[in-house]
Amino acid sequence: MYSAEEIIDILDIRLSKKRYQHSLNVAEEAGKLAEHYNYPDTEKAYIAGLLHDICKEIPKEEQLAMVSASDMDVTDVELVTPPLFHAIAGARYSEQVLNIDDEDILNAIRYHTVGRADMSRLEEIIYIADLISEDRNYKDVNKMRKYAYQSIEKAMLEALKFSITDVVGKGSMLPHHTIDAYNHYMNIKKKEKAVL
Repeated sequence: MYSAEEIIDILDIRLSKKRYQHSLNVAEEAGKLAEHYNYPDTEKAYIAGLLHDICKEIPKEEQLAMVSASDMDVTDVELVTPPLFHAIAGARYSEQVLNIDDEDILNAIRYHTVGRADMSRLEEIIYIADLISEDRNYKDVNKMRKYAYQSIEKAMLEALKFSITDVVGKGSMLPHHTIDAYNHYMNIKKKEKAVL
């Protein structure tokens, strides 16, 4: 597997200055979240954070070709929603070109935009790190940063609510992965309430 330093060099070539900085910020945040939640491999979290947007700025046609060739449970909605292409393309590029065979890293890249039910801890970390990285400045980002360090499950639920509201507000379609993820974390919340 490529080292973090080698991946940073690749990102420097492939990404704009702004996207490159975002990727470094997400990797940094992923490392912090990994430590906070006692994830056993902070280096792995850092690498997944670096790679999450590796295909974000290549032409959409190239992204779609990679999405179409992917065997990672691509939905019909994802095939017709260009903003979702880069995550699937990024996982495929990481596997095919960078020879990354760690399924957890590949899934963290692949699901960092849509989420899914039963996400691994690494997948949750990358999803949240992308949403709260230092360069983010949307209206409720500070609230989201607070949730991120209170409970990863609560942060995921709030993040999914935010994402779904945003997608619906833009008149776009929701992939079933996102709906499944929302229901999954909502169910966790209901079970926690039932215990109290």
